[in-house]
Amino acid sequence: MNASTSALPTATGSTVVRDDVALESLAASEWDALVPGQPLLSHAFLTALHASGCASPSTGWRPRYLTAWRGGRLTGAVPLYEKAHSYGEYVFDWAWADAYRRYGRRYYPKLVGAIPFTPAPGPRIIAGDDDTRQALLTRALATVRDGDRYSSLHLLFITEAEAVACAGAGMLIRNGVQFRWENPGYRDFGDFLATFNHDKRKKVKQDRRKLAEAGVTFSRKTGRDISAADWAFFYRCYENTYRAHQSTPYLSRECFERLGATMADHLLLVTARRDGVAVCAALDVFDGATLWGRYWGAIEYVPGLHFEACYYQAIEFCIERGIARFEGGAQGLHKLARGLMPTTTRSAHVIADPDFEAAIAQFCARERINVAHTVGELEAAGPFRAGAGNLTERAGKG
Repeated sequence: MNASTSALPTATGSTVVRDDVALESLAASEWDALVPGQPLLSHAFLTALHASGCASPSTGWRPRYLTAWRGGRLTGAVPLYEKAHSYGEYVFDWAWADAYRRYGRRYYPKLVGAIPFTPAPGPRIIAGDDDTRQALLTRALATVRDGDRYSSLHLLFITEAEAVACAGAGMLIRNGVQFRWENPGYRDFGDFLATFNHDKRKKVKQDRRKLAEAGVTFSRKTGRDISAADWAFFYRCYENTYRAHQSTPYLSRECFERLGATMADHLLLVTARRDGVAVCAALDVFDGATLWGRYWGAIEYVPGLHFEACYYQAIEFCIERGIARFEGGAQGLHKLARGLMPTTTRSAHVIADPDFEAAIAQFCARERINVAHTVGELEAAGPFRAGAGNLTERAGKG
């Protein structure tokens, strides 16, 4: 993008949208005031990704943030990146890129509004009022529609309200499926498990009992209780699991160390030990309302270890803290049997080439129908017993 500005008049003044302000040049308090209750959009989280080099031009993530200003005050932003590939996004457009290639066209670079490597739904057109949101969206669209540098714009894991606004602006909407656990006020893990049907409840109990019989125990640490040794072991597990799948970790040890130093109060580390020897670790991000399941790894295979470390321990933590929801992240049909139910995710796209856009629009329309059917089938296959009734009402009894 050029270092330029554009302005739109509003009832209370002029909103100026800029593309030449780096996140690192903004005070953390100034940025974080835009994203309360969103630790994965916080200055600390995004800066750790940038400063560690994990989301940087060298890895194909070139920050191109839009910021909105009124009277010299930051009033909104879009976390945009110029992308040279489609890795780390979790809304898959590889087939679109391949179609461009087969027709001798250039798909990259493209613009992506996202939290790098983080498939967590939340605002991407960040503002406190509709005028600012509209100014940011208009500028983002113009960057693609009025130029020839970028093939497309993609806003990933947006809110439902943003999807409506983006559709109104002519963007294509894609739907996907993730899994989420909701806490209506469970008293303990047993109270939660009592809502399961007999077979699914028995399976979870068997999972936990087998781990105990194998000598596996779990500990949970938050904040400054997570030591340097804990971080070293966690990264060993994280890196080992990527290597076992012939892959390269997206995040570096430096990135996690920065997170530990700047946002420890939002981090939960679960560690498993077998006969006293650490064998796996899972790292989650949380605030007062939501826990996001994020990273995990193991140095030894133990049946059921992943389910306990990544799901049951997280659910117990949420119940203890009164946290309302647990976002399970991308993919994972196995989450359904653990009480995480399907939820629809949304993304918005604009394709500069009108012929490709028409074909992709047809694909997105069919995909939305398929996703709706999938969500319905998954809901019917959930683990909860017939007659459990309204979970919120049930949890309030006794």
